[in-house]
Amino acid sequence: MSTIMTDSDAHAAAVAALRASYAAIPTGQPVRLAKRTSNLFRPRASTDAPGLDVSGLSGVLNVDPVARTADVQGVCTYERLVDATLGYGLMPTVVPQLKTITLGGAVTGLGIESSSFRDGLPHEAVLEMDILTGAGELLTVSPESHPDLFEGFPNSYGSLGYAVRLKIALEPVRPHVALRHVRFADLDALCAAVDEISAKRSWDGEPVEFLDGVVFGPDEAYLSLGRWVEWPAEAGQLQASDYTGQQIYYRSIRERERDCLSVHDYIWRWDTDWFWCSGAFGAQNPTLRKLWPAKYRRSDFYHRLVSLDHRYQVAAKIDRVKGIGPRERVVQDVEIPLGQTAAFLRWFADNVPMAPVWLCPLKLRESVAGDPSSARTWPLYPLHPGQVYVNVGFWGTVPIAPGDVDGDLNRRVEAAVAAHHGHKSLYSDAYYDRETFDAMYGGEVYRQLKDKYDPEHRLTGMYEKAVGRR
Repeated sequence: MSTIMTDSDAHAAAVAALRASYAAIPTGQPVRLAKRTSNLFRPRASTDAPGLDVSGLSGVLNVDPVARTADVQGVCTYERLVDATLGYGLMPTVVPQLKTITLGGAVTGLGIESSSFRDGLPHEAVLEMDILTGAGELLTVSPESHPDLFEGFPNSYGSLGYAVRLKIALEPVRPHVALRHVRFADLDALCAAVDEISAKRSWDGEPVEFLDGVVFGPDEAYLSLGRWVEWPAEAGQLQASDYTGQQIYYRSIRERERDCLSVHDYIWRWDTDWFWCSGAFGAQNPTLRKLWPAKYRRSDFYHRLVSLDHRYQVAAKIDRVKGIGPRERVVQDVEIPLGQTAAFLRWFADNVPMAPVWLCPLKLRESVAGDPSSARTWPLYPLHPGQVYVNVGFWGTVPIAPGDVDGDLNRRVEAAVAAHHGHKSLYSDAYYDRETFDAMYGGEVYRQLKDKYDPEHRLTGMYEKAVGRR
C-alpha cells in the first residue's frame, strides 16, 4: 500500500488558490466548497455560485512513524489517509466507516467507529489545525493557540471556517482483526455488556480493541468484539474472510460467531454495502451482484444514486405508478447515554418500522488513562466526561402514516432523543426550533466564536446549515 505524498510547495500553492478563490467571492454571496464528495444527507439548493478551490487539498503531507502522527490536507479522504498510514503499520485512532469521508469533514462534523469506546471521536486525535476562517485569515489552532476555535471547531460544519491542514495522532496496527459476534436476546443485557467492556476493555477473558453492534430486533442484537491478531489462525481460520465480493458483511454477523479480516478490510467492512443500504439498489441480489462491477460496490457510488433520486424523484414516481403512498426519509445518527439506550431502542422498535440499526459505543478520550476528568470537552457537541454513550444509526425510508406529513416521524425521533437525554448528529435532516437547537449545540459559545472568527458572517450559520428555513 502506498500513497504519493503532497509536498510542501504544492500545499502552499493549494492554500494560496483557496484563499484567492475566497477573496474573489463578493460579500453576501453564498460560500461553498467545490468538492466532489459529500456525506451530508440534506438536499442542497442548486446554485451557480462558484465554489472555493480545494482541488489541491486532498493529499497526505507527511507520516511520522516515530512520533505516530500524520500531517494531512483538509479534503483528504480517509481512504487515501489509511492507504498512507497502513504502509507504516499505523492508522488514525478513529476511522469513520465510509471511504470518502474527508478528515476535515469528520472534524468539523462528527465521525465515529468501533474504536470510539476507547478513543472518542476523530477530532479528539487532532493535535493542531490550519483553518481558513470566515474572516479570510489562515490561523494555526491548537490547545495552546486560539484554543477557543480549536475546541469550537468540531460540529461547526464549516460555519466558522475550513480546515486546510490537520496534524493527527496515529496508533499502531497488527495485520488482522479477529471478531467475535455475541448475540443478546435482551437489550438490557447488551447494555450491561457494553458497560463492562468499556470499563475492562475485555470480555470473557479476551481483550477487546474494537466494539460495535447491530440490532435486528429487540430480541436479536449482536455486539461485534474485535481484537488484534497476527494471523487468521489465531481466530481459528485458515485465511481472512473477504466481504468485498459476493459475501456481505452484515449478514455474516448472524451467521458466524467467529471471524477474521485483514486490518484493511476490517476498517472498510461497512463500505462495500454502505452498511446494509446497498440492498435498496439491488446490489445484494446474488445475480445482480455478480454483474455489478466491484469498483461501483462502494458507498460514494450509492450516495450518487441517492442524490440522483433526490433530484429526479425516481423512486417516488415508481411508487405512485404502483399505488404506493409517499415515504419519509429517516437517516439519523444519535448519541444516547448508555443507561437510556435500551429504553430508546425499545421506543424505536415500537415507533419506527426500520431494521437493522447500528450501535457504536463511545466515550470522550481521556488524556490520562483512567481519569475521566482529564477528557477535553467540546462545546458545540457537549458530552459528559466519563459517560459512555451509544451511537444508534438508522438509515432508510418509511411509509408516511395516515394523518402525518413528511417530517413528522423525524420530529418524533428528535423528541425521543431529547427524552432519553441524547444528542443527534447534524449531517441529515433536522427540525429543531432555534431555541432548542442553541440549547443542545452550544448556542452562546457558538455566537461568540462566529462574531470573533467570521465577523461579517460570510459563512452560512450553523443553524441555517443544519435546519435551514424549517
